[in-house]
Amino acid sequence: MPKFVYNSLFQFGKDDTKYDLVSKEGISERNFDDKKLLFIEPQVISQLTERAFADVSHLLRSSHLKQLSLILNDNEASENDKFVALEMIKNANISSAGILPMCQDTGTAIVLGYKGENIFTGVDDSKLISQGIYDTYQTKNLRYSQVAPLSMFDEVNTNNNLPAQIEIYSATGNEYKFAFIQKGGGSANKSFLYQKTKSVLNPESLRSFLYEAIINIGTSACPPYHLAIVIGGMSAEFNMKTLKLASIRYLDKLPKKGNKTGRAWRDIEWERIVLEMTQKMGIGAQFGGKYFCHDVRVIRLPRHGASCPIGVGVSCSADRQVLGKINKDGAFIERLEKNPAKFLPNVKTSNLKNNISINLNNPMKEILNSLSKHPVKTKVSLSGKLIVARDTAHAKLLERLNSGGGLPNYFKENAVYYAGPAKTPEGYASGSFGPTTAGRMDNYVEQFQREGGSMVMLAKGNRSKQVRESCKKYGGFYLGSIGGAAAKLALDSIKKIKVLEFPELGMEAVWEIEVEKFPAFIIIDDKGNRILQPKSTKPAVELALSLIHISEPTRPLY
Repeated sequence: MPKFVYNSLFQFGKDDTKYDLVSKEGISERNFDDKKLLFIEPQVISQLTERAFADVSHLLRSSHLKQLSLILNDNEASENDKFVALEMIKNANISSAGILPMCQDTGTAIVLGYKGENIFTGVDDSKLISQGIYDTYQTKNLRYSQVAPLSMFDEVNTNNNLPAQIEIYSATGNEYKFAFIQKGGGSANKSFLYQKTKSVLNPESLRSFLYEAIINIGTSACPPYHLAIVIGGMSAEFNMKTLKLASIRYLDKLPKKGNKTGRAWRDIEWERIVLEMTQKMGIGAQFGGKYFCHDVRVIRLPRHGASCPIGVGVSCSADRQVLGKINKDGAFIERLEKNPAKFLPNVKTSNLKNNISINLNNPMKEILNSLSKHPVKTKVSLSGKLIVARDTAHAKLLERLNSGGGLPNYFKENAVYYAGPAKTPEGYASGSFGPTTAGRMDNYVEQFQREGGSMVMLAKGNRSKQVRESCKKYGGFYLGSIGGAAAKLALDSIKKIKVLEFPELGMEAVWEIEVEKFPAFIIIDDKGNRILQPKSTKPAVELALSLIHISEPTRPLY
């Protein structure tokens, strides 16, 4: 019989996070028999949660901003890479004032808690956390994105961004640790689980698989990404939970090699391999280049011998997570960067500003003729009227069309912007108002263009073959806007907004907005051409094999 040996699966190193004190009130340590218990009054948890989601809506980690600034000084970065990075740092600077959130999709609120066994609150902690989330979303200029099902097909916005995803785990000691995450739909939708087998666990097969899995993520979740890959896990759901932690860099201090007890570990060599692979894909920071990813985390877990789950996911350019903790010394929140302007070096931007002006107030035929003169990848500057419509509005317009009502004139005479705004602050023309993922509207395009609508579409991310074919057939265009710069768009480019139809849908309503010098790129043209294609023509395996130098290609690296 083998000897019983227990090791914690996740062996974290020392926490070197820099924290700021939120409060010392409402926390006391008391003796009970031979133990010291930490008593936390209810308002402490609610107030810490409120502060966390206020901070994470407007502030980023310094390490993330530093990575953006490095792009500006990298001679291998494309001009498009540099343009996107510069816009994102400017966006962060605007957002740091605490008025406009960095992204219009202020996400699902996710809270992971690790509660020491000597912590006593005496109440339902999930309720306290939910109260803090509610308070933040009521008092800040954030968007309500959660919808509640009334039936299988009927839904209604909850109008407070609740419910939240709250998970509280038991831990040892006298400290309560938290990870507060604000996860937008774009990056959440790019979390993938693949059920593989032992056959993928060799260098050639793994590289081939990862190349295809990563390139299929596309740009709709606003790169540059923090890419996470988790290989193994005792169950599918455990793999995906680990993926979430890896994407927020919560597992960075794991050991760098495995052992016979099955501990989790980081594979630094494979992180290098995968990062180089992404740099050679040619996708770049949304519009072609090197910086599809800032960095990569590869976590290896034990697994059942008959299963090999692999999770692949990202944290997007709105890299929104913040750590918190409560102990005998007080309640603390991770220190985020309050002065992003220091990451704005003097750079030459003349090459980034060359663009074509498009007057959106012209008749649609003239707009199409103007765009048709320029190739894909051309940067354009849009001014005039846009119609804003996204998922639910598209569904309602399709219902109207199928019932014989036709498309409204506003949808045929104007370009359509796929988006949904955050709340408008007092004294501002608009709240944060960046693009949403275009691909979710792909199934509507052919039918709408056949009826004269959706002739010029503006959003973020890649689109399907059916959209390219429809644009070629009907003479339409898809323009890509920068994902991850919603505050800057609201402040610089959006001059007026009003609800046009379906006001009961809240942020999903049809809006009419006036824009000025709104930046975009031609992604798909009226000839069916597109950008965002991988630069390399090598087969996936050949490209991946070229990224590592080992004398025996079949030898595992772990």
